[in-house]
Parts: sequence; structure tokens; C-alpha cells
Amino acid sequence: MMNLSEYFPITDPTLTFLVVMLIILSAPIIMGKLRIPHIIGMVLAGVLIGKYGLNILERDASFEQFGKVGLYYIMFLASLEMDIEGLRKNIPRMTIFGLLSFLIPFILTYFTSVWFLGYSHEASFLLGSLMASNTLIAYPIIGRYGLQRKPSVTISVGGSMLALLLALICLAALEAAHGTGGGFFFWVWFAAKLVVFVLLLMLIIPRLTRWFLRRYSDAVMQFIFVMSMLFMSAALSEAIGLEGIVGAFLSGLILNRYIPPVSPLMNRIEFIGNAIFIPYFLIGVGMLINLGLLFKGGNILWVVLAMVFFGTVGKALASYLACLLFRLPLSSGHMMFGLTSAHAAGAIAIVMVGMQIETAPGQFLIGDDVLNGVIIMILFTCIISTLITEQAAQQIIIRDKDMASEDDAQNDDERMLIPVKYPEYAPELINLAILMRNPKLNRGLVAINVVYDDTNARKNQEAGTQLLEKIAQQAAASDVRMQTQVRIAANIANGIKHAFKEFRASEILLGLHGAAGGGSPARFWGQFHQSLFNGLNRQIIMARLRQPLSTIRRIQVAVPSRAQFEPGFYRWLERLARLASNLECRIQFHGRSDTLAFVNEYMRNRHPNVRAEYLSMPHWNALPQLAATIAEDHLFVVVTARRGTVSYKTAMDRLPDELIRFFSGTNMMIIFPDQFGDAMDEMTFAQPQHTEELSAYDLLRRWISKYTLKYFRKSHLF
Repeated sequence: MMNLSEYFPITDPTLTFLVVMLIILSAPIIMGKLRIPHIIGMVLAGVLIGKYGLNILERDASFEQFGKVGLYYIMFLASLEMDIEGLRKNIPRMTIFGLLSFLIPFILTYFTSVWFLGYSHEASFLLGSLMASNTLIAYPIIGRYGLQRKPSVTISVGGSMLALLLALICLAALEAAHGTGGGFFFWVWFAAKLVVFVLLLMLIIPRLTRWFLRRYSDAVMQFIFVMSMLFMSAALSEAIGLEGIVGAFLSGLILNRYIPPVSPLMNRIEFIGNAIFIPYFLIGVGMLINLGLLFKGGNILWVVLAMVFFGTVGKALASYLACLLFRLPLSSGHMMFGLTSAHAAGAIAIVMVGMQIETAPGQFLIGDDVLNGVIIMILFTCIISTLITEQAAQQIIIRDKDMASEDDAQNDDERMLIPVKYPEYAPELINLAILMRNPKLNRGLVAINVVYDDTNARKNQEAGTQLLEKIAQQAAASDVRMQTQVRIAANIANGIKHAFKEFRASEILLGLHGAAGGGSPARFWGQFHQSLFNGLNRQIIMARLRQPLSTIRRIQVAVPSRAQFEPGFYRWLERLARLASNLECRIQFHGRSDTLAFVNEYMRNRHPNVRAEYLSMPHWNALPQLAATIAEDHLFVVVTARRGTVSYKTAMDRLPDELIRFFSGTNMMIIFPDQFGDAMDEMTFAQPQHTEELSAYDLLRRWISKYTLKYFRKSHLF
């Protein structure tokens, strides 16, 4: 009879990887049917296949390496996806919560270990530090629900890092007390290394990142560069005596503003981590757990119960007390508790150090019973953490849905049309559209390539098809749907206008080519731009980008007076606010005080986390003076107007000449906002025979627009 045990544990690398892939594939399916977070499934699968279970796989070096990378990935993603502006605003809250999350579990575990378990003060100190720290094991749940930028999540992540740092400092103090390197000099040297480490990362990584992203656009190279920064930071962190996860977290914070949350690069980083490294880490943690020890009696059962109960109660008290102090909803308290209650690799690292500290010849600070108790405790805290976090995430989603206004989604007709022609410029236009679109609407983009109907039409059509296939792949990398079309037309502008109507688009986003960098002002708009904004009364955005959008440090917007009276005022403002939010950059509005008041009110109500500033520009003639304030990594946005509209002024006729003379080397965006009616408004007013086709609402709207315009002209406000 065949003995299957002879074939286990599997040592063949191919079969080992196959088993792991099958677990990663099947765990979400099985756990989904049981309505249990699939993270628990990964850990339980590790218990099942490990040497304390069915002994199918051995926890070899691959699990050590991939598991460590997975832990780095969790911390890296947590900081990379944080809202930096929210982080700045919540630093006092994070500090308070981090101290509470460290001190309360530390005190409870310390006295429990001394009084209840009978451990020494030093061993109790070590266990208190262990339970005061935590691992963001449930963070992948946050990414699945898209809650990375919620205040409760930001506070939890920041508080977790502070608690971990304090735990590592306690561990270093304990090691120093039993070594030869303790004392005042040790702590001065440790603090100096920490300060130099942080300053070194803050000086090197941003400069390297800007230099690299401006010169290399290859997707694979960008991903490898980001991974290099991650592991360099982790290695330097370990070199100064800290855990590598501290460096991984700091590198994510520094790279945060260079990797927009909706970019293809971010999508690749999340995909690789969630598909390979993080599941490997979870499975590896499960393989360490020996549940059989619970049934052998002895002291281990009490160790597990004491650590799980008092450690979890301590984290719960810290979370709900902070929730009460910060006046957050109860669901936010659940989220903070769920994220900070799990212990994993950090706990193992601390307890392993404790087992190496000698208190007497042949005697160590803690023994095998504590190690086994800690490992089993990891399983229970991981289950508690994932269940609470999943439930809290669902509650927050429901809460936000109830608070959100459904009118905005129903009335928003957003559908961007992107005409593309040049292969070297099209990718940046797609990135710009992705950064400005509303992801909650989940509407795709429309990209078209219009070719002349001439003898080269077939050749140009094939080239256009290849270009559209390339940018469609780029959009798919960001999980954005895209419709594409190559159309032949005798006139490029008419072809774009016909496509605009066919696809029922809300606006056009296109490149600013032609003589935009110099030449005659008459040719500034290029071959067909003027025909477009004269022939369409919907929003048209023309962009000229000389560097990757992720390296833009500031957006400067010139707003004309009376722009708030245009029907497209809030549309372009919403697009720029989303762009600034996704780029994590500052945005400055230049204009008259009455117009800026409307901008300020909208930004405060709809985008309070965007860093917006408002600077006076009393007259449109002062536009050239802004050139001195615009650096090479700024984006200059000009909100202009069509002739005959409320915000139009004769000074705008000089716009092409001024842009060529003063802004020739800058990143630029020119916006023509929505206007009332369609492209034939003036003709409609001149020919009453067409008015019977218009609704009463349209007639009233056009009448108001017409006489508002006359009022401003009579008031000499132009």
C-alpha cells in the first residue's frame, strides 16, 4: 500500500510554488462563501499545510524571504496610500493615539505577566513591549474597500508606527541593559543614527525619484526603481538597529506624492503585493503556529489567554478612548481597534530577541513556552483583527453612502473625449484624464484618432489604431475602461466635433501643439484648436506637459473676473481639485477677491484636504507678472473665455502673445469652460424661426445669459 507521507513535505520548488498559488487562489473563494475575511483563510491554510498540520510544505528559505518582503509591502502600501494632507492635519491625533495604543496594552500586559503569570520584571517588560506593538495585518481589507484615506485609517497607521517605534526602543533598552554597550552614550549614538537615517532618506529619495521619473517612462523600470528605494530604506533601517519595516514605512511616506493613487504604477505595486508577497507572508505566519500545544495543558494555555485577552482589551481601550477624545463615529473606533489589534512578525522578532538575552549562565530571559504562546496568540489576534476590520469597513461604506448626496452622481454627465495624434504625447494626456476623472462614477474614457481623408488615409489609419491600442492598455493598467475609434474626416476639427456628439461627451482634453512654444501668435492655437473652441460651447482643456505629472509640485491657476457666473465654473474647478488631490500638490488660485470667494467656498466644502491658496490678481493685465512665480515643476493653468461670454474681456485677445513671450517653457493648461447653449447660439438669436425647436427653459436660460452680458458691459466692468 502506498504511503503518502513519504512524499511530504514537498521540497520541489515547482510543486511548492504550485501549492502556494492554489492556496492564494482558493482561500478567497472558500472564505467568501463562508463570509469570512480571506486573510484568515491564508493564515489557516498555513496552519494546515505546515509541519504542525498535514506537513505538506516545509517553511524553507523561500517563505522567510517572501514573507519578509510581504511584511515590508504591507507597511510600504500603508504609507504610500496615506493622505499626506490628512496626515499633517492628524499628527496630534496620531501622536495621542500612538501613545495610548502603546501605554495601555503595555501596562496591562506588564502587570498581568508579573502578578498572574509569575514572570520576572524584565520578562514582563519584554511581553508588554510585544503586546504594545502591532502589525497592520488587516490592511489589505482597507485597500479592497478603498478606505485608505479615511481619518480613522490614517490615525491607525500613524499610531501603529509610533507604537512599533516605542516597542523597538524598549527592546533596544533591554538589550543594552544586558550588554556592554548601554548607558548615556548608547542612547545618544542611537538617536544620532536615527536622525541621520531619516534625513538621508528625505534628501536622497525625492531627488532620485524626480530625476528618474523625468527620464524613464518604461513601466517595468519605474516599478523596479520603486522597489529599489523600498529595500534600500529597509536595509538602512536594519543597519542602524531598527527593524526593516520602519524603513519600508518611511520610504512609502516619501514616495507618496510621486505615485498618484490612480496611476498605472500604483496599480502595479498593489497588484504584485496583494497577489504574491502579502499572501506568502500570511501563509508563512500560519506555518509557525502549533495549535496542538493548546491541548497539552501546562502553562502555555494561561500564557495565550492572558496575552490575547489583556493585549486585545488594551488595544480596544486605546481605540475607543481615542475615538471618544477625537469625537469620531463609533465605526471609526471599530476600524482603529481592528487595524491595531493584530500581532505578527514584529511580535516574533521581539520574542526571538528575548530568547537570546541571558540573565544568568545558561538561563534566558524567556523560554519556549512564551515563544509558543506568542505564536498561538498571533493566530487569535489575526482572526480578531480581520473580523473587526471587515465589519468596520462595511459600516463605514454604508455610513458614507447614507451621508453622500445622490444628486451629484445622477446629474454629473462626465465623459471625457481625448483626441490623440502624437505617440510621444498621448500617454501624458491619458494620465491627465485619469487623474481628473471621477472614479466614483466608474465611467470610461473615449480616445479618438482622426486622420485626413487623403491618399495616406489607410496608412495613417493603421498608425492610429496602433496608438489607440497602446493607450488603451495604459488605461487598463489603471483599471479604467476606454473606448477607442479611428475616424476619417476631410476636416480634423469637424471629425472631433462629430465624435463629441456621437459619444455624448461632456468635455474635450487634447494636446496644445503647433506654435505653442513660439512663433506667431496667430498660429498659437495650432491647426484646429480655434475651430474647436469656436464650434463647441462645452469645456475644452488644452494641455502642454513637459514633464511627468507625478513630478508636478504646484498648480497655479489664473482665474478671470466673473468666472463664477459662467455655467462651467464648477466643472473646471472640480477637475483641477481632483488633479491637485491625486498629485498631492499645492494649488494656488490667482484672481479677484469676489471670484476667489466662490472658489474658496467650493474647495472648503468639497475638497477640504486639498492645500489651496488664494492670491489677489486685481486685473487680467497682471497675467504676465505670474511668470516670475512659476518654476519648471509647476503647472500653469489659464481659465479663459470665448468671445461674447460673461467673463470675456478684451485683454484676453493678447493671451497667445503673452503665453509665447512669458510662459514658453512652462507646463501649461488652457481651459475654455462650458457656456450656455450649443455652438450656434448667436445664429439662433439672429434667426427667430429656429426658436420654436427650443424648450422654454432653454429660451429663458439664453435670455438671462444675453442680458447679464449687456448689464456688465453697461457697467464698464469689462
